[in-house]
Amino acid sequence: MGSGQWHVEERSTFRNDSFVREYGTVPETGCLSIVVLGASGDLAKKKTFPALFNLYRQGFLNPDEVHIFGYARTKISDEELRDRICGYLVDNKNAEQVEALSKFLQLIKYVSGPYDSEEGFQRLDNAISEHEIAKNSSEGSSRRLFYLALPPSVYPSVCKMIKTCCMNKSDLGGWTRIVVEKPFGKDLESAEQLSSQIGGLFDESQIYRIDHYLGKELVQNMLVLRFANRFFLPLWNRDNIENVQIVFREDFGTEGRGGYFDEYGIIRDIIQNHLLQVLCLVAMEKPISLKPEHIRDEKVKVLQSVVPISDDEVVLGQYEGYRDDPTVPNDSNTPTFATTILRIHNERWEGVPFILKAGKALNSRKAEIRIQFKDVPGDIFRCQKQGRNEFVIRLQPSEAMYMKLTVKQPGLEMNTVQSELDLSYGQRYQGVAIPEAYERLILDTIKGDQQHFVRRDELKVAWEIFTPLLHRIDKGEVKSIPYKSGSRGPKEADQLLEKAGYLQTHGYIWIPPTL
Repeated sequence: MGSGQWHVEERSTFRNDSFVREYGTVPETGCLSIVVLGASGDLAKKKTFPALFNLYRQGFLNPDEVHIFGYARTKISDEELRDRICGYLVDNKNAEQVEALSKFLQLIKYVSGPYDSEEGFQRLDNAISEHEIAKNSSEGSSRRLFYLALPPSVYPSVCKMIKTCCMNKSDLGGWTRIVVEKPFGKDLESAEQLSSQIGGLFDESQIYRIDHYLGKELVQNMLVLRFANRFFLPLWNRDNIENVQIVFREDFGTEGRGGYFDEYGIIRDIIQNHLLQVLCLVAMEKPISLKPEHIRDEKVKVLQSVVPISDDEVVLGQYEGYRDDPTVPNDSNTPTFATTILRIHNERWEGVPFILKAGKALNSRKAEIRIQFKDVPGDIFRCQKQGRNEFVIRLQPSEAMYMKLTVKQPGLEMNTVQSELDLSYGQRYQGVAIPEAYERLILDTIKGDQQHFVRRDELKVAWEIFTPLLHRIDKGEVKSIPYKSGSRGPKEADQLLEKAGYLQTHGYIWIPPTL
């Protein structure tokens, strides 16, 4: 069978059938070269290469068409790179995966060179061209994907080298695309400067700004939940919803990365990108179609409707012991915790607080969306103190969706109790492997689907929302409150939630169902 006729269904014995149904076949054209820049770094080892291996193992990367190139300054051989990454790819107890790994590693070639030198990138281009010639790809028909697993400071020089040395020589159906990781700037000015530098070299259709939260299963489910289910349509507005929380919690601190984290803080690291992207999907209007540009247009409209953040609707925290890290300044004001309230000035959401909360070294680890509904008018059961109805979408861990309801407690008495309607993925979809976010997003890049990537104007508006607050924090005008490691965070954050109208449920705890 020729490479142009290859289909996922025919190729792979490892495929995840639900994944195939979702994505179908990989587009057919010339051979595919995937270049991982920063190949010797942690991101590449822990995320990029494992995602590529899983795509290969499930049949989405055809070994007759694909070759993978690692590029970094470190001077190592092909075998040394393979040895460095193989421990992150498989469980040695799984014989099937070990066999697939051996074949996958043979697709990887390493090229060493600096990030600002034409000489190194010319060697990289020569290696890619050799692969393309070996696969009988006509010049310009091949596909070149460059994944920048690098710090943003080197994006401009790397993109310039790619543009100068590594582009397809003509356009016969092939393409060149680049994937860039966050943080994409530190404020509006730096983000715009970076966008201008990269935008001057590549068209917007070639640039994929990755936010891995947009690849998570339950984040991708948001549009389906909202617009494919009739009973949500009349409820999803200010008439019925009291408040919306989007929460990210970690039960560990910076763990040796304090110096890096101190340059950014929790707002730049989590809230301005991950949580704000989730907010867009919760709050946006229905797009006219599922075309990427129509979806991204609606996300931009939401961001443009956000009013400036008020300092009295922000609580910052820093866990005790954060400054013990020798790489963190003794007088650091960098927040490791933040709760901020965003307000959307439009017909659907006027008056509904969107509470974005993120923190490190807290008492639990989870990410979730919590939509709290208004009180029932005329409470004849006198059960409001038990808690309001809530719709909770748990993004990680233990992916689930559940609706908190008040029901009659079984027995002879007319007593009420809080319970739930529960869709827990581990129970409902037993045996179905949920793809990692990076797998989805890399495959989307190969397909040319930008729906789950951040557009330039979207990025700009996101920074416009947070830059004034971030500058006030950087100047020390908004202080971080100390909190104990392993706690809920500063008590002032709970007070802010109460002030915003959030009513905490007491006596009810959601427990993931056992299989």
